[in-house]
Amino acid sequence: MTIYMVRDDCTDKRTLGTMTFPDGYACQTLEDPVRPEGVKVLGDTAIPSGTYRVTITRSQRWQRMLPILHSVAMFDGIRIHPGNNNKADTTGCILVGTQRGVFSVETGAEMQILHSRDAMEQVQRRIAAALANGEQVWLDIVTPRVTTSETFHLASADATGFPA
Repeated sequence: MTIYMVRDDCTDKRTLGTMTFPDGYACQTLEDPVRPEGVKVLGDTAIPSGTYRVTITRSQRWQRMLPILHSVAMFDGIRIHPGNNNKADTTGCILVGTQRGVFSVETGAEMQILHSRDAMEQVQRRIAAALANGEQVWLDIVTPRVTTSETFHLASADATGFPA
């Protein structure tokens, strides 16, 4: 089974994306910021785009069974787990939630993900079922070439549907 994760909103503070499973289930993801290739800030850097094998093992930190990504260059112990914001919860890992939302912090508003335990239950159930069926599980992470959280608007369309 291959799970696809597309990072669609990358800023210097965090990375948001969508994780999609072969059966159509999709959830939101939150990671630390994507940094230039070869640059890593300990505990505050998203893993490189790529395809990673996923298994489920016992996490010493979380004291429960959680998905873990294997062979991530320059990183160890990268897991998929519940959490809501990248300031306190990520440390290089991938957080999952059912939707995105804004929370207020002293420095201003910042995006987070919500209902992470609900999403984690769905994610773990699907990965565990594939592994129990003898399948290998892979996570394919894609980062777009252009990353921004700005919204762009085209000029008004003319009668042809194309911008004037």
